[in-house]
Amino acid sequence: MSAPELVEYVARSLVDDPDAVSVEVTQDGPTTVIELHVAEEDMGKVIGRNGSVAKAMRTLLKVVAIRQGEDISLEIV
Repeated sequence: MSAPELVEYVARSLVDDPDAVSVEVTQDGPTTVIELHVAEEDMGKVIGRNGSVAKAMRTLLKVVAIRQGEDISLEIV
C-alpha cells in the first residue's frame, strides 16, 4: 500500500462523511507532501484530541517513508 492510499484509508475509516475525503500529492523539493482534505465537521476526528490522531498518522507515514527511502510529510487541510 502506498503512502497516499494509507492516509486515505485511515481518514475514510475515521470520518462520518468518507466521500468528502480526498488526498493530493505534491513535491516540495525532495519531500513528498500529502495533503489530506476532509469535510469541515470531520476535521476534529482526523486531528484528534491534542493532535493525537494526526500524530499517529504521521508516525505511520514515517514507517512507509523509511521503507520507500523517501521523505514524506502530511498536511491536513
